[in-house]
Amino acid sequence: MKRIAALILFASLSSTAVAMEPFVVSDIRIDGLHRVSAGTVYTYLTINKGQSLTTEEAQANIRALYQTKMFADVTLDRDGNTLVIKVVERPSIAKLNLRGNHDIKEEDLRKGLKSIGLAEGETFDRLSLDRVQQELISQYYNRGKYNVGVIPHVTKLDRNRVAIDIEIREGKVAKIREINILGNHNFTDRQIRTGFKSDTANLTSWYSKDDQYSREKLSDDLKSLQSYYMDRGYADFALDSNQVTISPDRRSTYIDASIKEGEIYTISDIHLLGQLKLPEKDMRRLVFMRDGDIFSRRAVEASSDAMKGVLANIGYAYAKVTPVPKLDHDKRTVDLTFYVEPGPRVYVRRIVFEGNTRTEDQVLRRQFRQLEGGYYNQLAIDRTKVRLQQLGFFKTVDIDKQRVNGVDDEVDLHVKVAEQSAGSLQFGVGYSQYAGIIISASVTQNNIMGTGDKFSISASKSYYYTNANVSYYNPFVTESGIGLGYNLAYSKTDYGDTYLANYETNMRSFSVNMGIPITDWDGLNFSLGLSSNKINTYVGYTPQVLTDYLNTIGHETDHSWDGTVTWTRNTKNNYWAPTHGGQLQASITAALPGSTVQYLKIFGEANHYWPVGGGYVLYLDGQVGYGQTYGKDSQYDFPFWENFYSGGVSDVRGFQQNTLGPRYCTGTTTVNGKTVAVTPTKSGYCANSYYDYAQPIGGAFKVLGSAQLFLPLPFLKDINTARVAWFVDTGNAYATVQDFNVNTLRVSTGISLQWQAPIGPLVISFAVPLREQASDKRYKEAIQFTFGSQF
Repeated sequence: MKRIAALILFASLSSTAVAMEPFVVSDIRIDGLHRVSAGTVYTYLTINKGQSLTTEEAQANIRALYQTKMFADVTLDRDGNTLVIKVVERPSIAKLNLRGNHDIKEEDLRKGLKSIGLAEGETFDRLSLDRVQQELISQYYNRGKYNVGVIPHVTKLDRNRVAIDIEIREGKVAKIREINILGNHNFTDRQIRTGFKSDTANLTSWYSKDDQYSREKLSDDLKSLQSYYMDRGYADFALDSNQVTISPDRRSTYIDASIKEGEIYTISDIHLLGQLKLPEKDMRRLVFMRDGDIFSRRAVEASSDAMKGVLANIGYAYAKVTPVPKLDHDKRTVDLTFYVEPGPRVYVRRIVFEGNTRTEDQVLRRQFRQLEGGYYNQLAIDRTKVRLQQLGFFKTVDIDKQRVNGVDDEVDLHVKVAEQSAGSLQFGVGYSQYAGIIISASVTQNNIMGTGDKFSISASKSYYYTNANVSYYNPFVTESGIGLGYNLAYSKTDYGDTYLANYETNMRSFSVNMGIPITDWDGLNFSLGLSSNKINTYVGYTPQVLTDYLNTIGHETDHSWDGTVTWTRNTKNNYWAPTHGGQLQASITAALPGSTVQYLKIFGEANHYWPVGGGYVLYLDGQVGYGQTYGKDSQYDFPFWENFYSGGVSDVRGFQQNTLGPRYCTGTTTVNGKTVAVTPTKSGYCANSYYDYAQPIGGAFKVLGSAQLFLPLPFLKDINTARVAWFVDTGNAYATVQDFNVNTLRVSTGISLQWQAPIGPLVISFAVPLREQASDKRYKEAIQFTFGSQF
């Protein structure tokens, strides 16, 4: 009706123009302008002074002014030989308010409204408002909200302005009550719906929302249904029809789909045609099917992608591989042909970086394995992307190729990065039962002034320890990637009246370390350092075994000349939140001849991430540590101040930090006339000791294993910001490797949250021990967390 009314109005205006006698325009006057300038109107007119105004010309000018959408009414009149254009301006939008939208973000709504001219400062057009109303309703329908109401309110203001208030009543999403698949005879409903995003209500619907209908999810499910059959040989599968029925109250939906399964087809022959660019036998190795195999669309697509990938690695960036299956319905076979169109061999002309406002271009460029001027290599580009993500400087990394205008064989690579905080300023005040009040502060910058150099200074103070550390590392001293760094540290500990063994250390150290890359994945690190550590024990307060050790070696101060070699292989695809790949690490530290005690300390770790489908990611981690004296000191035990510890938020969760492993009582007792150390009971109780419980001292051997399953929670969609995992930890520390016993491993399980919070990296764990001993009771800790503050 509104369009008809507009046409009638336009016809009446045109008739006014028709009724005017043609005349030569000597001047043009515009009446009715308030907000729009006369100069703006003149730019849209097709008539000028000195020209003759005809009926056709008048109609053209009226149409031109209406099409600007700035005027609600336009009429032409004549005052002598002056053309008088009378206009009524449309009101401008002074305010635009949105209320009630939760499912669609306001910023997204405003972008959409602005694209059709509905925004503050724009001219108000009632037809645009009507289109917005219908479009919003359609969007909510696609989300399964059939009770939505979009109610626009227009309020007139002074100076020909309006205020628009769009009230959105979203309503609730219609729930899926039934999903009926008709025509499946060879597979059950449960089998063919395995990959569906839509489902009826179930135990996990409260967080997966799979029982909430949306048109987009249904479309994906129907594609999944087709893929299920096509991947199992049903090459002539067909979806005959699908229908969604909505209940009268618009709160429930019923989905029906009718399918035709068809028959299973096998491969009769495979042909490769076109310009292969590689020997046919090499290309055929990339075809994941053989004659006689059951037809699979997934295998066909994988074969096509593999061939395109190989061609892209030798410069054919825009290669096309088109599979064409020819079905023989009588024999139930498929004659499959791959048409290969490599296109021109492409060179990379230039690499352009965008988004790195703080990080220098050279920091990104030195990670590149694709060279400017070289043949395009997709494998090198993919590896470069992983290397950039592993830096930890960027939240996202995208590398796009763009053709050079007018040239077929050149592309530019545009590297778009979104920077994130590469430094942290941490300050914390906390409390622990065994450490008391803890104050800590640190400044860490992994990308100093955008150079990629790393610097850190930290200090912490609690009831029993004081730590300070300064370190610097330049990862690219040479162009080949050799890095050099320095570390200066001071620590003082006094474990008196804590859960740990009561003794005191006072250590100063300095080290120089060098990193040498071996491959894109592997690297070696060498470290050489000096340290001085004074250890004090207290008679009656320190476990006797520790005091006896110092008396045996004859020194209270340990001077050490240390050398460390570390090999690392890192294939993780992301610095903060990997989803595949992992890390292998092995290190050996030796207190070299000339040290107070000569020892070897060996550590190894292997971990890996696997995406297991549906957004789930499995993570497995294993660690082992071993210490042993050697040479002139091989008759001594491993020095207790270098012991491995177990338990804590980054170890076996559910147990307090460093409390698992060997525990000893303080003091001595007399047995059969002999003075011996007090032995703890099974519950960890120590009779006739200063402390009534055994104290942890760590051990020379440690094992740790952890399995985590990261969960795809809908309210944590950005895994770079936060993710939740269910975990199982197991491990312990032992005095020697000979003491290891599987039955003494502690086991815990729980839930962990990792969050890149505004205050910094935050890890919170809730754990419950599954396997423990009576002596562990006082060391259990269900909730554990660490946090910091980023800048």
